[in-house]
Amino acid sequence: MSTSSEHRRQRLAPEKRRSLILDYAADMLTREGVALLTMERIGQEAGISKSLVYNYIPNLTELLRALLERELKTLRRLQFEAAESATTLEDLIQKVTHVYLKYISERGQIIERLQAEPSVSSLNDPTGYSREGAVSYIAEIVSSHLEIPHDIAATITDISFGLPAAAGDYLLRSKDELEKVEKLTVSMILGSIMMVRNDHFTRSKVLRRLPRVAAPAD
Repeated sequence: MSTSSEHRRQRLAPEKRRSLILDYAADMLTREGVALLTMERIGQEAGISKSLVYNYIPNLTELLRALLERELKTLRRLQFEAAESATTLEDLIQKVTHVYLKYISERGQIIERLQAEPSVSSLNDPTGYSREGAVSYIAEIVSSHLEIPHDIAATITDISFGLPAAAGDYLLRSKDELEKVEKLTVSMILGSIMMVRNDHFTRSKVLRRLPRVAAPAD
């Protein structure tokens, strides 16, 4: 019995069927990118007709948006759960970075590919775990832990979010060990935060002047 026949004979609840359609679309997108994705090909991959795909999702743009929303919700939830279980700043950065790189190693750059698609790029983060919320949450901890102004902590945190993304891209291209890339990424984030913190205190420290010394008499 073929896989396609099995798919056609299954009677699934609407939400389950819709979820499976998104699963097949995600697999195809990871392998081939957005350009080759069509409703017809997704139907063929899932073993159902194109018309049935349209019964659950009206068009390709809505499918891509639904897929992005689902992927973002999954990643953001995992990151927040990791952050809430951390006990130190280093532990926080390590756990959040680990979640992201593990997600990338398993799912590829599906979120990045979706966000680069013009029809989807205008979509704001639809989750309850937005990037802005994550930056604010971690910046508050950095500010309190390192005793630096919140605006500086927020800037450092926002910029630091780019390092795991670069590390994820490197991880996929190089096929390097996840643990090695993770450790280096955490070290880079912590190192940059501490350098900015030390630089801030050095620059803002009040200059302690030495007593004036009388000029020698002629």
